[in-house]
Amino acid sequence: MALGVLLLADAAITLVWQEPVSAVIAMIKRDHIDKRFLSYRSAPLSTADQRELRALDERHRIAFLAHREERQLRTGVAAGRITMPKMGLNILFVQGTDETSLEEGPGHYPSTALPGLGRTVAIAGHRTTYLAPFRHLDVLRPGDRILLTMPYGRFTYTVQYHRVVPPNSWWITRNVGYDRLVLSACNPLYSAAQRIAVFAKLSKDSPTR
Repeated sequence: MALGVLLLADAAITLVWQEPVSAVIAMIKRDHIDKRFLSYRSAPLSTADQRELRALDERHRIAFLAHREERQLRTGVAAGRITMPKMGLNILFVQGTDETSLEEGPGHYPSTALPGLGRTVAIAGHRTTYLAPFRHLDVLRPGDRILLTMPYGRFTYTVQYHRVVPPNSWWITRNVGYDRLVLSACNPLYSAAQRIAVFAKLSKDSPTR
């Protein structure tokens, strides 16, 4: 009887909030995420990099540092922070969308660009397990803001639209000629039959001082 009560409680919490066991696992894993690339204090620029940066304007400075970041990042390492005021979300995202990486939080698709390179940036996340960071992705509407904070700059994206697609719709991550952000997660809740994808366009960026 006690086991039955626990199972019912687990199901109820999952329906209302998120799956509690995986949430605890995620919190433990997040305590051990490698964050050394989130600050130039822990991953300082070389003398050569500093010299080259001084000769660049703001736009090219961001691109230079984004390329540098791409070369350094490894799977499972913290890449930046994603903030979505509409969802009340403010969380680190990691490099990689494999199962282990997504247990730590949202994950950046390594096959897509980092912010500041004029191409598509794609991030995936869970909706019901492992802290369910993208649980309420469906509430985002055109005009809502999404902020990506990287070691080298801050990037504000404005939501354009969202779409439900088959799980193998890799076209959503293709480059479209401008700096676009795509967020994706399983859809509907408690199912992997589809994907919900939110598309946003860069509206503002500024380098880290």
